[in-house]
Amino acid sequence: MTSATQATVPQRSVNSSGRILAIDYGRKKFGLAISDEARMTSRPLATLARTNRRDDLRRLRLLAREHEIRLIVVGLPLRLDGTTGEMAEEAKRFATRLAQHLGLPVELMDERLTSWEAGQITVNNKVRSSRQDKKPARDHVAAAVILRDYLAAKSETKSTSHASRKS
Repeated sequence: MTSATQATVPQRSVNSSGRILAIDYGRKKFGLAISDEARMTSRPLATLARTNRRDDLRRLRLLAREHEIRLIVVGLPLRLDGTTGEMAEEAKRFATRLAQHLGLPVELMDERLTSWEAGQITVNNKVRSSRQDKKPARDHVAAAVILRDYLAAKSETKSTSHASRKS
């Protein structure tokens, strides 16, 4: 089960168009994915090795400007039972910092099992992070899965609210 949640940060109004950047948050790396302008599709963008907080935020700010990002979705690594653990708390703090430093709306998205699914996708498609690297690249694929699930949840919400207005 997936769900989108607002980060506890000051929010600007969220437009329903424009690119979305999804981040699979990790202590060593960020997986990044991006949507199209119409917010219909997601695609893996890159995996960034973490350096330090300031440099990480600077690089994400540059990426957001370059791709004209209007919204950021950060994966929220809840435990399988839905409870919040240490990594989920870290991801929430990161989302708050991101919103403050980039001035963009940030939402959190339940990412349970996305790493597993990304692993299945990379193995099935033989995705590698580089020619020398024997380990499949998963972080940016996981971010694309997070974004795909976020877009699907938003699409369901739109359909449900539209249908209830017609009744």
